[in-house]
Amino acid sequence: MQHYKKLIADEVSALIEDISTEDMMLMLEYPAKSEMGDISLPCFSLSKLLRKAPVQIAEQLKEQINITAVERMESVSGYLNFYINQEQFAKTVISDILNKGERYGSRDIGQGRTIVIDYSSPNIAKPFHVGHLRSTVIGNALYQIYSFLGYKCVGVNHLGDWGTQFGKLIVAYQRWGNAEDIERDAIDELFRLYVKFHQEVEKDSALDDEARAWFVKMEQGDSEALHLWNWFIDISMKEFQKIYDLLDVRFDSYAGESFYNDKMDPVIQQLKEQNLLEEDQGAWLVRLDSFNMAPALMLKKDGSSLYHTRDVTAAIYRQETYHFDKAIYVTDYSQNLHFQQWFKIIELMDYPWAKDLVHVPFGRVSLEGSGFSTRKGNVIKLEDLLQQAILKIKEIIEAKNPNLDNKEEIAKQVGVGAVIFNDLSGNRIKDIVFSWEEALSFEGETGPYVQYTHARACSVLRKAIDSAEGTLPRGQSNVDYDPALLHNETEFNLLKALSLFPETIELALVKLEPSLISRYLVDLAQAFNRFYHDSPILVEELALRNVRLALVQAVKITLQNGLRLIGLQAPEKI
Repeated sequence: MQHYKKLIADEVSALIEDISTEDMMLMLEYPAKSEMGDISLPCFSLSKLLRKAPVQIAEQLKEQINITAVERMESVSGYLNFYINQEQFAKTVISDILNKGERYGSRDIGQGRTIVIDYSSPNIAKPFHVGHLRSTVIGNALYQIYSFLGYKCVGVNHLGDWGTQFGKLIVAYQRWGNAEDIERDAIDELFRLYVKFHQEVEKDSALDDEARAWFVKMEQGDSEALHLWNWFIDISMKEFQKIYDLLDVRFDSYAGESFYNDKMDPVIQQLKEQNLLEEDQGAWLVRLDSFNMAPALMLKKDGSSLYHTRDVTAAIYRQETYHFDKAIYVTDYSQNLHFQQWFKIIELMDYPWAKDLVHVPFGRVSLEGSGFSTRKGNVIKLEDLLQQAILKIKEIIEAKNPNLDNKEEIAKQVGVGAVIFNDLSGNRIKDIVFSWEEALSFEGETGPYVQYTHARACSVLRKAIDSAEGTLPRGQSNVDYDPALLHNETEFNLLKALSLFPETIELALVKLEPSLISRYLVDLAQAFNRFYHDSPILVEELALRNVRLALVQAVKITLQNGLRLIGLQAPEKI
C-alpha cells in the first residue's frame, strides 16, 4: 500500500508548492471503512497554506490528479478519497510476496550501518524470572527487525556478573551453604542463600560490612573470592542457557559487567583530566545539577566501581570495537534516570556519538500489584512458566489432534510462542500485572491464534498439492493466476492487509515498538480467516482456484515472516 501512497504523494506535491513528497506521505491516511476509500487525504492542514476551504481544495485536486493506478476519487467533506484499481493492486501485492518469499517486507535501508542492542542481562546467581522476559523478547525482536531491514546487529547480553551482591553471596555460602547442595540444586540453592543473607542482615547489620569487604577483595584480585565468583557464574550460565534455548534467543557477546574491570581506570583518569570528577567525602562523582539531575557516583569511598562507571566504560569500548551507528539499551523504565545520567556523562566527555545512545524503556512486571523481589524470594521462574505453557499445549494437542507428528516440538513452539506473544501484544511502555491465567490463555488475539492461522494456510496448500492439479502458484512459476478474479470484499481487504506488512516493519523500527508487528499479525490472521470462511478456495474452476491459492500462499509467507521477526516459530501443523 505504501507504493500507492507514494504515487499519490508524488502527484499532489507536484501540484502544490512548498509541500514535499515526504510531508504529503505523512498526511495520507488509511480510512477506517472501505467505503471511504483505500487511501484518504484530509485537506484541512492544507487550508492555511492554500488559503482555501478544505472542501474546495479536495474538489480542485480531484480534477487535477491523474494516476493510472487510481480507479476513482471522491471528495467528501474536505477529504479526498482514493479508490485504487483492484486488479492491478492484486497483481502487484501477490507477485511481490511470491517473488520475494522469506524476504518479503525486508529492505536494505540499514546497509553499512551497525546497531548494538543490549538486552536480557540477567543477574548471575539469581533466577531468570518473568520480569527478565520483557527485556529478552523486546531486545530479540528489535534485533530481528533491524537485521531484516539490512542493518548489521550486535546483540549484547550485559550480564550482571559483578557488584556487592557477590560479596553477599560469598558470605552466605561460607556461613550457611555447602558445595554439594549447590552442585545439586544449582541456581535455586544460590538464590536460597541470597535470600537467607537478606533475612539475616536485618538481625546483624555487620554482615553488610563483611559482604562489602569481600567485594573489595574481588576487585583486588583475591584468588579465593574470584574462585567462588567464577563457580557461581558457571552454574548460572548453564541455567540461563536452558531458557535461551527454549526462547530460541542468541547473542553475539556475553561481555558482562566484570569484562570492564580492567578498562575503567583510563575512563576515571579521563574524567579527572576533563575536570568532570569531583571528590565528595572520599567518594568520586560527576555533578549534574545544571541538568536537573542528581550527581552520578562513579567510585565509592572504598574505591569500588558502580553501575555508572561500568556503563560509561562499556559504551566507550563498544564504540571503539563495533563503531556503532546506534547503541540501544532495553531495560525497564525505572532505570530512566540512570541512563539519562550516564548518557549525559558521555556527552560531557565530548564524544560526538553520545547522541547515538538510545534507552528503550518498557513497563514493569508486577505480581498481583507488588513488584518482583529477589531479596525477598518473591519471583516466578520463567522456566516454570514456559514449561507450564508447553504442557498446556500438549494437553490441547492430545485432545484435538492426537495423531499429530512431532507433538513435543510443536507443543514447545506454540507454548513458548504464547508466552512471548503475550508479552509483545501490548505497547511496551505499559506495566504488566502478571497473571497465570492471562499468560497461559490461548483464546482471542494470541500467539497460538496467529500460529494456528498459519497452519491453516499450510493445510489448504497441502490439500491443493494432493489434488489432481497438484501445483501451486509460486513466484515466477509457469502457473498462471488471474488477479481480476479477486474482486469480493474479503479478498480485497486481505490484499490490503498483506500490503501493509513492509511499512509496519519500518514503523516498528522507527518507534522501537515490536508490538506493532504483533498487532499486525492478529489483524492479518483475522482478515485471512474471514476470507477462508467467505471464499471457497479449492473450487473446481481452475482459474479461480489458482488465484485464491496464490493469495493463501502470500498469507502463509507473510505470517511466517512476521512471526519470525518477533521471535516465534511458524509450525505448519498444529
